[in-house]
Amino acid sequence: MISNHSQGLRLGRPRDWFVGSALLALVVVLVEAVVGWSALLAPWVTLPRWVLVTAFGLTALSYLLRALRVRVYFTDELRGRFAAVVRLSFLHNTANNLLPMRAGEMVFPWLMRRYFGHGFVAAGASLVWIRLLDLHVLGLIGLLVLWLQAPNPAWGLAALGWVGLLPVLWWTVRWSGCKGEPGRAHWLRGLLRFFAETAPPDLLRLLWLYLWTTLSWSLKLVAFALILAHFLPIEPWQVLLGVMGAELSSVLPFHGIAGSGSYEFATVAALVPFGVRPADAFSGAVNLHLFLLGATLLLGGGALLIPAGKRTDLAKGQPRNKS
Repeated sequence: MISNHSQGLRLGRPRDWFVGSALLALVVVLVEAVVGWSALLAPWVTLPRWVLVTAFGLTALSYLLRALRVRVYFTDELRGRFAAVVRLSFLHNTANNLLPMRAGEMVFPWLMRRYFGHGFVAAGASLVWIRLLDLHVLGLIGLLVLWLQAPNPAWGLAALGWVGLLPVLWWTVRWSGCKGEPGRAHWLRGLLRFFAETAPPDLLRLLWLYLWTTLSWSLKLVAFALILAHFLPIEPWQVLLGVMGAELSSVLPFHGIAGSGSYEFATVAALVPFGVRPADAFSGAVNLHLFLLGATLLLGGGALLIPAGKRTDLAKGQPRNKS
């Protein structure tokens, strides 16, 4: 069985901070060389206030829905502590957006242990399931973008098949993890058993989690599309494609401080093959990134004002549900 002993929080290795700083410096230099900071920031003056307020409001609501998703995932452990869950979720997202090389992901299991006494490793395994839901929803939205580009009933059939894969994967892991006791020679079975124990406990819970994940991503993508469309007047499906590329940068191993470099690269890589000029895509990506960072700092700072309450020790460091 995989141990769930306490671990300290590590906010990245020195090498991660060095690479992240290098990527940040590269973006600053490239902006000045390709566009110029003055020209890049000029469109902010003409951005309608209602667009900015609406985009920020939708972003905040999407973060709140992520907190609700965590609350639904850990129903028994977090009952009656929603304010602490909101604080945890907002701080986790803030760390994810600011720290280099995905170091922010470690904040989730650390805060789960600190606020609720949940096992560090078990919380990390649950986060893997949450990220799987994120990627699955982004894949579904990607099919929507393809349909917007070239409407065809085949995209609808592909979407149905894609949605059906998730419960199949969940059932396969749960079934595999329940098959006998793992021995020393069967490390793979032990790993499957552990992920089965930390998975959503039933199909209904999985569907609820998927609903909140879909709503959260939908609000966030609409918010970001409003911003990107102002700086980059292209077709709506191209705007969504650019926003998706930016958000998928979170899975890249090279992630600069505050996402610098990887965020812009992923956006440009998503847009250029579909006819957007590299310089235009880069300018739009940087401005969208600035909006993300501004919203992150405001929401993260606001989360610090939310009381976490007293720590509970319901999970006792063990996986939430038994197979």
